[in-house]
Parts: sequence; C-alpha cells; structure tokens
Amino acid sequence: MHDEDKGEVLWLPAPEEQDYPNASAYLSLLSGDDVVGPVVSALRDAPIEHRKAKDILRAARLVLLPEDNAHVAGDLKKIKDGKQLSPILMVRGDLASGVPAQVADGYHRVCASYYTDENTDIPLKLANLPR
Repeated sequence: MHDEDKGEVLWLPAPEEQDYPNASAYLSLLSGDDVVGPVVSALRDAPIEHRKAKDILRAARLVLLPEDNAHVAGDLKKIKDGKQLSPILMVRGDLASGVPAQVADGYHRVCASYYTDENTDIPLKLANLPR
C-alpha cells in the first residue's frame, strides 16, 4: 500500500556510469568474461523499459529486503528527499528452463521502490543472455 510519507520515486533518465561495472562484478560471480562482457555491452545498448517493482522481484525470485537494510534505508531516504534513483540493470531469465531473471544492479533500489508502492513503474535496461 502506498505510504504518502515516503514520497514519489523519481528516476534518472539513464543508469549511472558506475552501475555497469557494478553489474559486471555481480554477473562475474555467475558466469565468465565470455558471457559477462557481451551482457554488459547489451545492457549499455538496451532501451529503457518500465516494469513494476513486484514483478521484478518475482521474476528474479528475490526476497524483499527489510526496510532497515542499510542500502534500502539509504534509497528510501533519497526517495523521501526527492532525489532521483538510477534505473535498474537486469538480465532476462528463461521461463522454459526455469532460470530466473537477474537484477545485475539495483536490487536495493527495487526494494525501496516496492516499500513506496509495489506497483511503482521502475525504469530498467533488460539484456538477454548471448546464445
């Protein structure tokens, strides 16, 4: 449910530059450079799409982090203060094989947005895994 005290989530028009190496560092725990390099390149080139906070968490099979998580709390403060958040970087999952989507960068921002309103439209860049 929307809490008026928390404010409206405002977004930057594009991800911040440091989000890409952050995504690369996370993805490198899941795959090698032969996959991570092309995925990060695809994220840079991907257009901005909008998806709901609740759907992002479900597709990635992520738990909602608590509001008192340091990074979630920091993002909630930014929202309350009217500061813009950086769009999310995601890798598409595979429904047929049961592979979840990956939030390559922005998990805490998704959780903070969810606490503001689970139906928050979150701007994101979505890349497919190379075939």
